[in-house]
Amino acid sequence: MAKGFPPIAMAPTSYGHRPGLLGAPLGFFTASAARVLSLSHREESALEMAPPQPNSGLFVGLNKGHIVTKREIPPRPSSRKGKTSKRVLMVRSLIREVAGFAPYEKRITELLKVGKDKRALKVAKRKLGTHKRAKKKREEMANVLRKMRSAGVSEKKK
Repeated sequence: MAKGFPPIAMAPTSYGHRPGLLGAPLGFFTASAARVLSLSHREESALEMAPPQPNSGLFVGLNKGHIVTKREIPPRPSSRKGKTSKRVLMVRSLIREVAGFAPYEKRITELLKVGKDKRALKVAKRKLGTHKRAKKKREEMANVLRKMRSAGVSEKKK
């Protein structure tokens, strides 16, 4: 027998204590664990962890740790990534006003007018490539239709 290894009969069967679901603290659960347990969204949000408590200054205990004052860090340029500026928004609206809609966008609006939302999504997905982009485009065209209808109603009242 190799030196340093216990005999097979003495091999450990359990590697540490794993708490049961009933005795576990709320922070034990994660969102993915809540999905596995098939909890509703309300029950899942109840499993979120409590807000962190300030450090006590002691090196033992629940809130152990040195007390420090948090520095206010100025926002970084990288945090602005993806935010559309006023200028870009204005330029896009001007181009939309001058150039109008693409043929596939016109088709989507026609499908939305007759109530074929699912077909409009399929057309958009085929042209744009992804489901997410297609949903965004369908919503955009639905908003355009809503604005056109509300503008038409306000003109009729005058």
